[in-house]
Amino acid sequence: MIKVGDKIPEGKVAKIAAQGAGLINTREFFAGKKVVMFGVPGAFTPTCSEKHLPGFVALADRLKAKGVSDIVCLSVNDRHVMNAWAKDQNVGDKVLMLADGRGDFTKALGMDIDHETLGLRSKRFAVIVDNGVVKHVALEENTGAHSVSSAESILKHL
Repeated sequence: MIKVGDKIPEGKVAKIAAQGAGLINTREFFAGKKVVMFGVPGAFTPTCSEKHLPGFVALADRLKAKGVSDIVCLSVNDRHVMNAWAKDQNVGDKVLMLADGRGDFTKALGMDIDHETLGLRSKRFAVIVDNGVVKHVALEENTGAHSVSSAESILKHL
């Protein structure tokens, strides 16, 4: 599992954004800026849709006031699902949605979990990354929890 001091692994993930969709290289994307990335078990799931993503949308301005250039939501879902979820949640340009369809980037982070009924998913987590290097890792004990990886908690670590 990724830890403080590690570099973000290289991979390609689909971005869904108000500015347009496309593939991004993770090493290039995280280079030269401060990024908060949070991972969720799945789009449209209860905790993800009611608490986790809405918290980051609501606190986006406060996070960016602390020097964060990008707020990223990562999920093992396809880009169409992530696009529909972004629209449903009125994300706009506050959070960049990343679709890790096969889970390759999530696996490279060591944040994958084999959910008994859903298959490969992401653990619920948040990281602060500065110039491609992990500065803080917040991993929930279980995927239904929402405390250490919340926007409020991450704000305290900036």
